[in-house]
Amino acid sequence: MANAENAAGGFGLTGKVVDELRESGVQVITTGNHVWDKREGVSLLESSHPLLRPENYPPGNPGHGTFRFRLPDERYLWVLNIQGRVLMPPVDCPFRCADAFLETKPGLERCIIVDFHAEATSEKRAMGFYLDGRVSAVLGTHTHVQTADEEILPQGTGYISDVGMTGPYRSVIGSRYEDSLRRMLLGTPRALNVAKDDPAVAAVFLELEDRSGRCTRIDRLFLKGE
Repeated sequence: MANAENAAGGFGLTGKVVDELRESGVQVITTGNHVWDKREGVSLLESSHPLLRPENYPPGNPGHGTFRFRLPDERYLWVLNIQGRVLMPPVDCPFRCADAFLETKPGLERCIIVDFHAEATSEKRAMGFYLDGRVSAVLGTHTHVQTADEEILPQGTGYISDVGMTGPYRSVIGSRYEDSLRRMLLGTPRALNVAKDDPAVAAVFLELEDRSGRCTRIDRLFLKGE
């Protein structure tokens, strides 16, 4: 899994980027509020690509926010992509959206990973406890900064507030720090160009028990350097 809402030059997605991610081994792509930034990316939401947008955008928007992998012995791994509401563009309630999704799942479909794309750590933390024992993992995305709070919650759900950014770390959340500083110091719009120095990969590794859906291991990964 990879959240790739910023993969095309820092904003949105293109078909070329989606193909590159699939060729690298990514089997499902989640996104967030920036998935709408490029017209080409929006059209891809209606294609055959395993490309998700947050499920709790209002009805009428293209695409969907769920994907299912088939596992051995007639079991499945589900991915649910939802977006928070605190300090974010207006969307439907992510908590009720998760409830509606879970109500449709039969008993054998217990392995469920949630990408919760949200700004506030309080909202992410609340979602973790809200879904504890009902999904396998709640993985926060959006802030570009990996948090050090990975854990298995009391009822068996793996949790981290933010998986972190894969990209250039000599930057301001991926953009050249010179561009970001000019925007902040002058208080007027400035183009933000993608930085290129100090690349790193931020991720988490999960192990799930396929019959119960419980998370038995969550490791935070940060790979940097040559």
